[in-house]
Amino acid sequence: MAFEPPQRLVRALGETAADGDDWLRKLPEAAQQAVALRELTVERVQVPGGRSSLVLLVRRADGTPAVLKLAPPRARPESERAALAHWGGRGAVQLLEPVAADGALLLERLHPEMSVRSLPEAKALLEAAGTLRKLWVEPPGYPFETVARRTGRQAEAMRASADAELVPLVDAALAAREELLAAPPEQRLLHGTFRQSKVLAGDRMPWLAVGPDPVVGECAFDLARLVRDRVEDLIATPSGAATTRRRVKRLAESLDVDQERLRGWTLFRAVESGVRARRVGRLKDAELLLEFAAWL
Repeated sequence: MAFEPPQRLVRALGETAADGDDWLRKLPEAAQQAVALRELTVERVQVPGGRSSLVLLVRRADGTPAVLKLAPPRARPESERAALAHWGGRGAVQLLEPVAADGALLLERLHPEMSVRSLPEAKALLEAAGTLRKLWVEPPGYPFETVARRTGRQAEAMRASADAELVPLVDAALAAREELLAAPPEQRLLHGTFRQSKVLAGDRMPWLAVGPDPVVGECAFDLARLVRDRVEDLIATPSGAATTRRRVKRLAESLDVDQERLRGWTLFRAVESGVRARRVGRLKDAELLLEFAAWL
């Protein structure tokens, strides 16, 4: 079976490709080898799949359904493995193979067609927040990236690529980051890229998180991405700004997170995503994100 990467993955990796990065070219062969090594039977490639990995729906030698995930080194698959191992299936997909020389991840099979995002908005936020709470634990000894380091790289890119018209919004986001990092609360292991579409239905538990890009930092950073879920719907409604402010308040209260810290990280993350989308030509996404950020 040929393992051609989905176009969504090709486009996303193309936006961040580095010189000499030939992971995509080698992917079909790497996938064949990973499948053969584990004696798996492939059912299909998950399409549209993710933006940073190839996901194969497979069966193990005993017939058990599973997922095989292959990601480039810059997606930090070993960091994901360490986080999943530490969570041990509590709130997140279960890791089925603790060590793998080829870097591939063998995971519990969930139901990719059914995410929390398919629920009505209020219910989706409730279930997503409840799942996220389970992931906020003391970090293990693994050298995860910190929020300060990750956002430092992002801040440099924002400064370098922001158009003149965006300077006031970028300055506000950068100032918020500096203030937040000056006195951080307790540090936890975070999902890193949490949103409604990252929470899938399972058999072992109703909802489980997938696809972390783990980072160590304060909980408000993790929750900030959830605030802007369904941003296109927020922008389309006359009450979008008021709804956003209520969402910040409701999520902060439900998860015992400081409301102003959540607002600050939501601002930073929305501006960073908007500037990055604009830089790579995703102008519609950029417009939505930056309008949302201006409400904060």
